[in-house]
Amino acid sequence: MVDIRLTNTRTRKKEAFAPLDPRNVRLYLCGPTVYDRAHLGNARPVLVFDILVRLLRHVYGARHVTYVRNFTDVDDKINARAAATGRTIREITEETIGWYHADMDALGAERPDHEPRATDYIAQMIAMIEQLIASRHAYAAEGHVLFDVRSFAEYGRLSGRSVDDMIAGARVEVAPFKRDPMDFVLWKPSDAGQPGWDSPWGHGRPGWHIECSAMAAALLGPSFDIHGGGIDLQFPHHENEVAQSCCAHPDADFARFWLHNEMLQVEGKKMSKSLGNFFTVRDLLDRPDSEGGGVPGEVIRFVMLSTHYRKPMDWTETKAAEAEAVLRRWRGLVAGIEPAPSPAPAVIAALADDLNTAGAIAALHELAGQGDLPLFLASAQMMGLLLPEMGAWAEAGDDAAALIEALLAARAEARKQRDFGRADAIRDGFKAAGVEVKDTAGGAEWSLSPGYDAARLAELARVVGA
Repeated sequence: MVDIRLTNTRTRKKEAFAPLDPRNVRLYLCGPTVYDRAHLGNARPVLVFDILVRLLRHVYGARHVTYVRNFTDVDDKINARAAATGRTIREITEETIGWYHADMDALGAERPDHEPRATDYIAQMIAMIEQLIASRHAYAAEGHVLFDVRSFAEYGRLSGRSVDDMIAGARVEVAPFKRDPMDFVLWKPSDAGQPGWDSPWGHGRPGWHIECSAMAAALLGPSFDIHGGGIDLQFPHHENEVAQSCCAHPDADFARFWLHNEMLQVEGKKMSKSLGNFFTVRDLLDRPDSEGGGVPGEVIRFVMLSTHYRKPMDWTETKAAEAEAVLRRWRGLVAGIEPAPSPAPAVIAALADDLNTAGAIAALHELAGQGDLPLFLASAQMMGLLLPEMGAWAEAGDDAAALIEALLAARAEARKQRDFGRADAIRDGFKAAGVEVKDTAGGAEWSLSPGYDAARLAELARVVGA
């Protein structure tokens, strides 16, 4: 059995992972609030958990892993978007879920086993809130229900802060019906223009935090293996989830492992609309450039996985161009190759070491140079790379291969005949056409740059007679 070790935010240590039940390894990822397109930062936890699920399925078997990622489809941001556009909430959430699926599919992220919508679990939320009130961990006030933070002695353990420090260092909503400034809303009243459901505390809707606790308990049980999301969710969302879940199910652990990925930057700066460097996944996929295309989903995936999930990830145009060149070369290597039955142990070992995707990619580079292409392909596909369905963007490389090989042969012959003028013309023609050639001891290696021009390559072949 592969020894998987994961950094557990709960203990702040890298720990050996052993599931509660090896026949049903269970994990939950906090999903999007569906009112707009997913931005690039939203994609990072999806890809981190996609790698984690692939690893767990490899180790424990595909049938023995249950992966849940939710949709928050009741939220004040959705209400505001509906009011601003005149569209119904249902229209907005259905459209946004469709966008989200299309964008994450384009990045090669496999869909979870369950994608619960918050509005389908209102009854479970109400039942959990009733449990919390009955056990005196929550209280009703002026149509609201609030969680009593001081009633849970371990509040702050996940984020590593005391309640008093949180009050001093954070902006919290002050309301006359709160017993303590840190108490958070489990249920709130709805007016005529807002979505709402009947409850023991009046017509209203759930607070944000109770949603994931109720859905996780319903689909995975009160104790499960792994919960995760971006580091921005560690507090207050995940801290509040722990509190309400552990108080509603005092004999359970809720999530035993917590994984949090670091934030995303763009060209070394925090992504923000004010800096003009904010963009969605779809902006990249559809971005027009001089060749009339966008950034391939496989390229976005490669760039994302090139940085360890617990380090800030810096998206740069240079990294995207380098990733595209690497993937074009790799796809050229494995054209017509069938993958081996299993990936290389070195790749699995890297992923098992706290999802070291950067180390796994380094292992792929070594495999590519060792010549065992079926093993290399199986290892890349383990990481969601070089899959047939992800490669339409690189088909130009397949069309170019025969021409490039013929031109390389012509260049080699010209050098042999000491016709350096012809050899240099081919070299310069490659550069003009966007074909990068590297001469090594084992022969010439080539790749297509992002500026590859098929017409120029064809003209070069015609001119030199290759």
